[in-house]
Amino acid sequence: MWMFFSEDQAEALVYYFRVKGRCGMAHEVIRHRAGLMRLREAIRAGRAVIGFIGGSITDGRPRHNWPEPVVAWLVDRYPGTRFVVENAAIGATGSDLAVLRAKRDLIDRGCDIVFIEFAVNDNDTPTDRRMRTREGLIRKLLLEDGGRDLVFVYTFCHDMYEAMMEGRMPASIAEFEQMAEHYGAGSVWVGLHALNQVRRGFMRWEEWLPDGLHPTSRGSYAYAEAVIRYLEEALERQPDAAWDAARARALAQPLHPDHWGNSVLLPLDAVRTRGPWTLRRWLYHAWIDQVLETAAVGAGFELDFEGRGVALAFDFGKTSAEFRWRIDGGEWRTEARERPDWVGPDGWFRLSVLTETLEPGPHRLELEVIHGSRPDCGGTNFRLALAAAIR
Repeated sequence: MWMFFSEDQAEALVYYFRVKGRCGMAHEVIRHRAGLMRLREAIRAGRAVIGFIGGSITDGRPRHNWPEPVVAWLVDRYPGTRFVVENAAIGATGSDLAVLRAKRDLIDRGCDIVFIEFAVNDNDTPTDRRMRTREGLIRKLLLEDGGRDLVFVYTFCHDMYEAMMEGRMPASIAEFEQMAEHYGAGSVWVGLHALNQVRRGFMRWEEWLPDGLHPTSRGSYAYAEAVIRYLEEALERQPDAAWDAARARALAQPLHPDHWGNSVLLPLDAVRTRGPWTLRRWLYHAWIDQVLETAAVGAGFELDFEGRGVALAFDFGKTSAEFRWRIDGGEWRTEARERPDWVGPDGWFRLSVLTETLEPGPHRLELEVIHGSRPDCGGTNFRLALAAAIR
């Protein structure tokens, strides 16, 4: 169900950027739902923590990405407030890894608002899976430590082009909008705003997406324009008690019963190793605190967990080992992970979901390091950065 305003309200409160395709449909760039109550209060108190989570389009290391002008606008608009930026976006990661990182990298950092950008990086993930991981992320951010404001930001990849030119909403975005409506989160379709600018002759395609996916300064500023307009309007709006009540009902009734909101991290100290292993503070990736590391083929470990699934994340690349694993003494399964041309020897914070179809309860994972025996397996570095139970 969509939320509509009267004509007068629409003129006063909602900024519509529109694109009309061959089928004559129109979509809105901005959708206001629940008000930004926590951000508003934080600004009034003089200190606000702004969080971002997503992929490379949102990553804070390229200082031209869209969060930079958004933060600059906030600083300029509210000079009496100290803004703290927690950009936890990582390239080539999706909402599945984000669920597992949310507490450490966003919640424990005290974020008052979190902008979520995963429509692109989740685009190739099956619908059922991405709905469960997205809902888990949303619920963690809303339920833990008093909750926080959420805004969904939808960027662009070329797989979305045909649907958007025909006036249709790409599936990855439509599914996010279902979550936004259910949980009362605002959303900004920045990819649509940028495409509108190209269609109207305000921006060239190569200025927007010089490599076909990642905007640089001009394209990122187009994305930021829409987010800034959303914030201008949202921070002036009166809070909507009806949406707050709807969010409370949504938290009591998730859309998907198998969402990842109850997933928990497992301490690396709990892993029982066999062979030469070290637990190291990891100096080579900003988002990894420690790794459990070996380079020995045949080294192994056991890990007990409780839940219906288990996931492992690695500092991964072309020199990484492969591994085989089994649950509860069952059949051995061998991993054969793709190593794209763009990946280096290491540096990709990569998640492997081993299973999430177990009977809920206690289980034991056994794992053994192997080489991989393929031309693209250039080493035997096994660097476990994170283990999690899916419940």
